[in-house]
Amino acid sequence: MNFQLTIVKVGGKIIEEPDSLNALLKDFSRIAGYKMLIHGGGRLATELAEKLGIESKMADGRRITDEETLKIVTMVYAGWVNKNIVVRLQASGVDAVGLTGADMNLIVALKRPVKDIDYGFVGDIKSVNSKVLSNFLSQGFVPVLTPLTHDGDGNLLNTNADSIAAETAAALAYDFNVRLIYCFEKNGVLRNKNDEKSVISTLDKELYQQYKNEGIIKDGMIPKLDSAFRARAAGVPEIVITSAAGLNAGGGTYIQ
Repeated sequence: MNFQLTIVKVGGKIIEEPDSLNALLKDFSRIAGYKMLIHGGGRLATELAEKLGIESKMADGRRITDEETLKIVTMVYAGWVNKNIVVRLQASGVDAVGLTGADMNLIVALKRPVKDIDYGFVGDIKSVNSKVLSNFLSQGFVPVLTPLTHDGDGNLLNTNADSIAAETAAALAYDFNVRLIYCFEKNGVLRNKNDEKSVISTLDKELYQQYKNEGIIKDGMIPKLDSAFRARAAGVPEIVITSAAGLNAGGGTYIQ
């Protein structure tokens, strides 16, 4: 029987606001069994870029990453955000270790080829070293992954944190009973973004496509759900999109 592993991906306003981040990390620390946290931090990267006079460009909810932007996201993701989370987890009794995809060859990615859009130094995941992560987990460590990978040729790549969550969950599903939770500031996937009570309780691919066509689901929610459905197809048995408050309380949108 495989051991339970809970993978939590956290992003959005939760990362930006100290009170909401502290509450989330306290709830995360109470999760029983093996656990792992994957974080974003895109809004903080955007804020720093603006202060430095660097324009942030997005396409379909994903950041276009030129050389200067890559420096910004590395400083923000692997520096301030990652280590801030690690020290707060240590304060809650969680022996956390902060990692990028380059550490121990953890996540190898390919630079996204130029088609209609040149995304720059953006990586699409090629492989996840599940053995390294399993070893950390078995020794009682809690990995905290930042959304940076590498190509094996000496280049860092900015990689969507939702994709990292999905691919990591899929890779570890062979050895663990994985529960994947996408945690952000909303109660789940909403029919009406202004109504927190309009949570779509379950979502399959057919309904997802319908809501995309109707414009109900759009922007940054699309890459999040695309990654969630990839993980579900790869054998991850439980995937939910919910708020920080719903981390241990249930609720949210379950992916079928």
